[in-house]
Amino acid sequence: MKTYWHLEGEYFETCNCQVACPCIWLKPPSEGECKLLVAWHIDEGHLEQTKLNDLNVALACYAPGNMKDGQWQAALYIDQQADNDQRHALERIYSGKEGGQPALLMGFVTEILGSFPATITFKANGKHRHMVIEGVAEAEIEGIEGINGGVPKIENPPLCVVPSHPSSVARSRLYHYRDQGFHWEFTGRNGFYSPFTYHP
Repeated sequence: MKTYWHLEGEYFETCNCQVACPCIWLKPPSEGECKLLVAWHIDEGHLEQTKLNDLNVALACYAPGNMKDGQWQAALYIDQQADNDQRHALERIYSGKEGGQPALLMGFVTEILGSFPATITFKANGKHRHMVIEGVAEAEIEGIEGINGGVPKIENPPLCVVPSHPSSVARSRLYHYRDQGFHWEFTGRNGFYSPFTYHP
């Protein structure tokens, strides 16, 4: 039976923590606070009859201490290409109103700073990921080399953005975000990427 909503595609994130981020093990952030930027490219998706294929979503989060303690502030960015129905559907899913993993994540959020239409580009090429929110942010990460080659992966940590797939461990080559009173800029910090599947 088809679920009433379903998303799948590619995701990546980067933050100000050292590699690999201790927050996924419920430990305090490397610098005492978390400055997180997440991007999703939806290959295929729907909420009821509304198709959500080939759209991008991004989320900027600030946590003042250990992420498991909540008190996050979050700003949501929805692909400018989405029509009104698609934007409404994505806002409902990513705000946590439709359940699933987004609801778990948004349970840590105390203040939603807003939902904003934006021109978002998302590129995945081998072990590289790159995202631009026009006028707001740019992030690029590259998977790190494992001892036996390939990119090391983390599976089933206590806290993560995507539990459906193991996360490849990466390092940022570029990360800047300026919006909602925040100005973050880092290089050489933590990143994760993987396919993702979300559903209720």
